Amino acid sequence: MIYPDNFEIKVGFDRVRRQVEDLCTTSAAKQKASNEGFSTSAAELSRRLGLADEVRSLIVMEGGFPAGEFVDIDAVTAKARVEGAFLETEEIRTLHTALAAVGEVTEFVMSRPVAVCPLLRAMSEGVEHFPEITGHIEAMIDRFGKVRDGASAELHDIRRTIRSKEGDVAKRMQRILSQAQSAGIVDADATLSIRDGRAVIPVAAGNKRKLPGFIHDESGSGKTFYIEPVEIVEINNELKELEYAERREIIRILTAFTERLRPDLDGIDAAGVYLAQMDFVRAKARWAATNGAAKPIISDDGRLILRQARHPLLAQTLAREKKEIVPLDVSLSPTERIIVVSGPNAGGKSVCLKTMALLQYMLQCGFLIPALENSEMPLFESLFIDIGDEQSIDNDLSTYSSHLLNMKAMLAGANERSMVFIDEFGSGTEPVMGGAIAESVLERFVERRAYGAITTHYSNIKYFASNHTGVANGAMAFDVAAIRPLFRLIQGEPGSSFAVEIARKIGLPEEIIRAAADKAGSDHISLEKQLRDIARDRRYWETKREKIRATDRHVEQLEADYAERLAAIKAERTEIMKAAKAEAKNLVTEANKQIESTIKVIRESQAEKELTRLARREIDDFRETLETPTLPAADPEKEARMDAEMERILRRQQNRAKRKAEEKTKAATEKAEKAAGNAATPPKPPKPLVAPGAKVRLKGQETVGEVTEVKGAKSTVAFGQILSTVATERLEVISAGEYKAATRPTAPRTKVDGAVAERRLQFSPRVDVRGLRPGEAIEAVEGFIDNALMIGVNEVTILHGKGTGALKAEIRRYLRSIPAVAGAVDDHADRGGAGITVVTFKQ
Repeated sequence: MIYPDNFEIKVGFDRVRRQVEDLCTTSAAKQKASNEGFSTSAAELSRRLGLADEVRSLIVMEGGFPAGEFVDIDAVTAKARVEGAFLETEEIRTLHTALAAVGEVTEFVMSRPVAVCPLLRAMSEGVEHFPEITGHIEAMIDRFGKVRDGASAELHDIRRTIRSKEGDVAKRMQRILSQAQSAGIVDADATLSIRDGRAVIPVAAGNKRKLPGFIHDESGSGKTFYIEPVEIVEINNELKELEYAERREIIRILTAFTERLRPDLDGIDAAGVYLAQMDFVRAKARWAATNGAAKPIISDDGRLILRQARHPLLAQTLAREKKEIVPLDVSLSPTERIIVVSGPNAGGKSVCLKTMALLQYMLQCGFLIPALENSEMPLFESLFIDIGDEQSIDNDLSTYSSHLLNMKAMLAGANERSMVFIDEFGSGTEPVMGGAIAESVLERFVERRAYGAITTHYSNIKYFASNHTGVANGAMAFDVAAIRPLFRLIQGEPGSSFAVEIARKIGLPEEIIRAAADKAGSDHISLEKQLRDIARDRRYWETKREKIRATDRHVEQLEADYAERLAAIKAERTEIMKAAKAEAKNLVTEANKQIESTIKVIRESQAEKELTRLARREIDDFRETLETPTLPAADPEKEARMDAEMERILRRQQNRAKRKAEEKTKAATEKAEKAAGNAATPPKPPKPLVAPGAKVRLKGQETVGEVTEVKGAKSTVAFGQILSTVATERLEVISAGEYKAATRPTAPRTKVDGAVAERRLQFSPRVDVRGLRPGEAIEAVEGFIDNALMIGVNEVTILHGKGTGALKAEIRRYLRSIPAVAGAVDDHADRGGAGITVVTFKQ
């Protein structure tokens, strides 16, 4: 039972229903939205709410749900059922649009896992979209709604003949016009015209008999006649007959198609019903996504818990004014079934009442509610509301009389499966008796275990709620210091009307306020003072609690940041250690090679003093390179984070490598000089192949050089920057390719450089997260941003699609948490606009 009859208007559900109707694209879906009624069946409501919630999740989380307009086909199928009737081309196009939409929706739904949308899959199971019919329509009718020439061979021949004769008519008319102009019958600037669908020639009235033909029209002044030449009349008559033949053939084609359609009309009707139902469900889901609505838990233990509940109409109004709504948190249970809300005027008591009534009614009509999805709501058999002024001159009802009639109806139907909503309980008459009657009515509600939400200013009602089981007080929060309502419900304590404070704020004389306090009595003033003190203290401690929570959140964020930075420093330290070790190893290897090369040169040059001096200089130059070893380049900010221990380790490794290289170089040089001083190998005759400019290699060694001069049995060879005199017989000529390969410089690369280079080659500056859930999308974006920062790119793009904007908002929120991100904006409209986010990094 719903009382009164205008319950929907009182709570605003009629406007919510109209908003959903406006989102429907078919008349059948609009009718469903208009007829969607109150239900007490848990199974039925679970089905309605589940369907809407599954579509809402697909729209918000995945995107891609068919968003085009659906069409009605009930009139089309009704006409097709009539024997002898045929569908016109526009009706056939409507049928094609509907069947194509059914196919698109069922394909989308059935491609999703059962766990994602079980109700939608069950609803779509077995729905036929008749692809052979849509294919036949596409072959028969073009996109402009015209029957194609190829629909039948006869139609093709007729239209080909029509086009031929139309071309013949055009040629003859142009020839006749030219002849008439040459004869002076028609003006030189005259052109062909159309009258009654026929091509005619404009002729002056005085010359109308000079051009044989049929007069179709004359100008308004009567000076010009429009004549169809006689030799064209017969051809035009033939064209007219061909047009009739064309229409008859088209009707035959459409009739044949309609007859072919009749055996499948029941299935097509079922597809139309499915499309209308899906249109209605989609409209509810779209409304829910726009208004932040969700599917609550239908409780079976009598608990009613609304978390972050909002009146959707009020939220829409405030959003247009760029204001935020204060959400409502309230709970009832089998032990506390009724809440008595008190507080100042314009403090939000009535909004609280309407929000609870509207959301309960929306739930039991199968609409998702604007509250958190962990809200819990039971199902009631009856809802009663008494709000507003119902006085009527016609029925001789005063305001209070209308309230009493409402109380009578509520008492008649109140039980443990009903819920009552009463605004300004007991008002409208003398306060003492009005309060007493209201208290008695409330007592009956408690006895009958009815649920309810009641607003009042009466102290006796507050006392009753404090002293009776099953009833709880609730106060609308008020900022005593600023003298303004906070529109937040505080459950568990009564509220003050703050009449004295509001009177002072609006400037009522102080003597009147004092006189009113004296008249009210010390007991009432004391009670109001205590309520004000409670409100003030609560406000103070709530402010403190919020500050503590904010501090905790800040500390947690700092802890997370420091942990992340420490992890990054440790990882960077590990990489630098690896790079330093690899660099030191390379330095030692290069030193050994240089020493071996120098020893060979000294030996082969028989320790000539000048060459020995040059060799020592080359070793000294190489030693200088050890003073500044090449290490991986580091970002200045990263270098600043390296602690003293890391610097000490690096210096120790560098010094150790330098000492080893110097010791090996010194020992090798001394050994080479000593060996060279004792060497006295007699020269052998040079081979004829060794000549100035030849590329040569010392036999049995890897050292290569270029011959600059040949003197007898000895040759002067340039080994790098060192000139050495070597026995010609110890040289072997090599090719230019071998020489180039042996002298090609090699630069050591660290493992870190190689890994970064490989990652740079594989990196793409664009990532596509469409179709992913928010958690999966954020994980993909996180790895993508990490790679971008590692290889040092300046800008990347993230393709997330438009949809409802929820996925984009989550990604933008994550990007704002990254210090290295300089900005995240929509791409240019020509390249995707709001569907793509362009991310730039700080330089």
